[in-house]
This record gives sequence, C-alpha cells and structure tokens, in this order.
Amino acid sequence: MKFAFSTLGVPGMPVADVAALAAGTGYQGVELRTHPEEPVHLGLTTPERQAVVKEFERAGVEILTVAGYARVAAAGDDGPVLQELDRLVRLAGDLGAAFVRVFPGGGDQGPSEADAIAARRLGAAAETAASTGVRILLETHDSHRTGADVSRVLGTVGHKHAGALWDVMHPWLGGEAPRTTHASLSPFLGYLQVKDVASRDDLTPLPLGAGLLPLAECLSLADPDGWVCWEYEKRWYEGAAELPGLLAAGREHLAGLV
Repeated sequence: MKFAFSTLGVPGMPVADVAALAAGTGYQGVELRTHPEEPVHLGLTTPERQAVVKEFERAGVEILTVAGYARVAAAGDDGPVLQELDRLVRLAGDLGAAFVRVFPGGGDQGPSEADAIAARRLGAAAETAASTGVRILLETHDSHRTGADVSRVLGTVGHKHAGALWDVMHPWLGGEAPRTTHASLSPFLGYLQVKDVASRDDLTPLPLGAGLLPLAECLSLADPDGWVCWEYEKRWYEGAAELPGLLAAGREHLAGLV
C-alpha cells in the first residue's frame, strides 16, 4: 500500500518544502490542495507547472491528486462547472497527477435532481479526463456523504474516468458501516482518504489512531496495492497540532493497520 498526505494539512507551504517533507517522512505521494490561496492553483503558467513537476521529481515523490473544489451537483448552469472541471483536468495532466478530486455540493436541491446534474457533468468531463489519462473522483462529502449516495451518481455516469474518493469520515458521520460503503464504491474506487476525530460533535483533526474513526476496518477493505491519503484539516482548525511533526508516526500507524 502507498501512502500520501494532503497539503490541506500544511496550508501555504511552498512546493519544494512539501516535496521534501513527504520524502523525509516516508510518504510516496502528495494530494495537492488546488486553491487560489495555495502555491498550486488553476492560474499557474506552463513554466510554473513544469517547476512543480521538477520539485517532486527531484524528491522522488508522486503528485497523486489535484484536489479541486468544483461542486458537480450544485444548482445552476453547467457551463462554469464544466469549465472548472476542464481546467482541473488539464492541470492534473500537466502535473502528471493520476486524479482530480471534486465535491458533490448538491445540498441546494432534491437528491434525484442533484444526482442527475452531477452525472451529466461528470459524464461530459470524463471524456476530457480520458484524453489526458486522469480520473475525476467524486468524494463522499456534503450532500453525497455515503457510498450509496456517490454510487447512485457514478452508476449513471458509467465511465471509467469518473470514480469515487472514499473520505472515511463522511460515511461514518452518515451512519454507514465501512463494509457497506466499500460494497457501494468498490466498482468505482480510486483510493481512500483517512483522518481521525474525537467524536461526531468535535471534528478537530487528531493524530491517526487517537480518535474514533474505524480506520483499521476501512484499510482492511482497501486495495493492498492502492493509495491511502491522510487528509489532516489543519486549514480549517488553526488550533490543531502542526502536521509535519505527526507525519512519520501517522505513516507508521497506517502501515501497522495494513
């Protein structure tokens, strides 16, 4: 199993420092939060994209995912969402990333309408993704927090370049057992995103193994040759411990569970 971490845990850290941190703590990959406040964003020029690639190549670390914020099930015109998806896919292609992460964001309408909108947009974007060798992964999140929710959309899309990202916290919050989540997502699954929290009422990020999330059960269901990414939500919880000092122990904990 290969391990990565998300730069959501090291907000604003320069690319060279991220790559060195991953290499120094034994992580094979990094999920790059793609946002205007981060070093990696959609406005990067071609030379800037090439410089990012060189930093990770120098460190021997893989760019696993471009973690975007497109909301594929949100109400409104398809045009702006499809444009954002296209830009995310092309950025991922330029960086050599295998995946693009997107959110549902369909809580502003009924489930059936949100499903249909998400499936239509993902189906269109998957064609561009296929041409660049990238998979778009719909995360278990917000309006579609369970595996059953996400699988409804992806079953309709029916395209191998549209898949699922299993954020283990959200199905747990939705009351869905890991085996049920995995059964729903397994035909579409890209990889797992892990974290840990103290309770359903306190989602402050904790070191892996210090909280209540069923990480051992989730990893027992994962592809033994696949990826697991630690998403430590430091950006949203400024009082949480700094991630760099936790990374090595977190990787060892995950390896022990495997």
